[in-house]
Amino acid sequence: MDALDGFGSPRHEDMAAADSADGRTAWARFSSWLECVCVVTFDLELGQAIEMVYPQDVRLTEKEKTSICYLSFPDSYSGCLGDTQFTFRLRQSVGRRASREDANDRDAPVTLQRETAHFLGYVYFRQVKDVSVKRGYFQKSLVLVSRLPYTHLFHSLLQIIAPEFFEKLEPCLETVCNEIDQWPTPTPGQTLNLPVMGVMLQVRIPSRTDKAGGSPVRQTAENLLPAPTVLPTIHELDLFRCFQSVLIHLQMFWELTLLGEPLVVMAPSPTVCSEMVLALTSSIGPLRFCCDFRPYFTIHDSEFREYTTRTQAPPNVVLGVTNPFFIKTFQSWPHIIRLGELRMAGDLPKQLKVKKLSKLKTLDTKPGIYTAYKTFLHKDKILIKRLLKGIQRRRPSEVQSAILRRHLLELTQSFIIPLERYMASLMPLQRSVTPWKTPPQIRPFSQDHFLSTLEHAGPQLTSLQRGDWMGLYRKFFRSPNFDGWYRQRHREMTQKLDSLHLEMICDADLLGWTKDKSEVEIVDLILKLREKLIKARRQQLQVRGGVLDRLDLFITSVVGSLPADLQAVLNAR
Repeated sequence: MDALDGFGSPRHEDMAAADSADGRTAWARFSSWLECVCVVTFDLELGQAIEMVYPQDVRLTEKEKTSICYLSFPDSYSGCLGDTQFTFRLRQSVGRRASREDANDRDAPVTLQRETAHFLGYVYFRQVKDVSVKRGYFQKSLVLVSRLPYTHLFHSLLQIIAPEFFEKLEPCLETVCNEIDQWPTPTPGQTLNLPVMGVMLQVRIPSRTDKAGGSPVRQTAENLLPAPTVLPTIHELDLFRCFQSVLIHLQMFWELTLLGEPLVVMAPSPTVCSEMVLALTSSIGPLRFCCDFRPYFTIHDSEFREYTTRTQAPPNVVLGVTNPFFIKTFQSWPHIIRLGELRMAGDLPKQLKVKKLSKLKTLDTKPGIYTAYKTFLHKDKILIKRLLKGIQRRRPSEVQSAILRRHLLELTQSFIIPLERYMASLMPLQRSVTPWKTPPQIRPFSQDHFLSTLEHAGPQLTSLQRGDWMGLYRKFFRSPNFDGWYRQRHREMTQKLDSLHLEMICDADLLGWTKDKSEVEIVDLILKLREKLIKARRQQLQVRGGVLDRLDLFITSVVGSLPADLQAVLNAR
């Protein structure tokens, strides 16, 4: 059968729950949304400390707990009085068992798939004067820890539960966690109603098949009490608010993000720096940002030494910081955005200027963009004028953001479509896939060959933007974002070939083939088919209905026709 070689601690008592009648394990729904909820407080002797964690038996390592503590409080330089919301991202501890593959990720846009090696922390921090406390201030953070990048949803959720929690504390948190455990799982393409503390949130989970830049969620016609609060998005930020002081530099920021350049965002508060980092990393959607990024980064971070060493080039990471100490630490970094409080020039936001990096080395603390980067493409002056005119006409921020998002989406699509088209040309023809041979290989990606196609099939077909597109592609090929995109597309195409091969095997006359074959050849076929079936189920291959069951039936039938000793060997494997 050589021709087939290619087959180739207990929870809180009130929260404890046994497996429910429908067979799902306790807390399975909760864990499909959140890893845990943490309360971080300031202890006079210990400093920042975790006061409580729900569910109580969640397995966080000491290193992860320490990171959550430091990342959940604004830096003392931020001077955040009142309520502050921001986002952080931390690396999971080495040796942590990888989270099980989530079936929903396959149908989610790549930019909204759950994190596999990091946690995201969504923070609601409160600091108010309190004479009953020794330090004179009440300081506490409520933190939602998740693998899902649902920024808008989780911050909206915090706005509902945090004020109530700070009044009632633990019993309130217990109730909320139980409510979240009743939520339906976040299935792409579905509109869900999520009840919490007397409020009904209605959200739509985006699907991979959604039209890019499509319309937001519309309220469903169900008669719900209470009337639902419809969130138009689960993940999008107010891009206009983030970019309003740098509108004239949008092209530069898009290119720096696309190329995965090392970038530091310095800002007066964790809210501003974390939103700016998330706005940057989302600006190249639907392309996934494949470099590391830390919306809020502190000197206590376990990667601090790794990111600030001067013995090697800065890593491909986007960092958001607030501590002025970083001005000196990041002097060797090639791109630094220093944001200040928004200033107006008449009725328009004052735009930050590009400054030489040497200026930063004199500890110039003025806002500005410190870089020597020259863009490959020209600015879109029509877009900038349209946005500035929108400010003068008091166009709502959400409309300005929609204009911005549409522009960035179209720019990224113009860049990525030629790559997608070329990648598709590397796929073997369907007629070259046969049941009795190894599926043919996807042809290798030739950068030179791709560049030669740009003259007739380049971005100029869909974009009016002018400049050195070819130079931009050449630099993109050396970035982690290209590597991540290529690996993902190659994996998807390989799975498509495997699915096609399985369907063809199923349609072939396998029983007829076995009639004149030796037992050794038949056993070889059985083992290879079993291997392919295991792989297909593990990868959740998209195959025609019934294909896997029919192949299972064929294997059972053929094994049953073999001598008893061979059956015993095969059934024991």
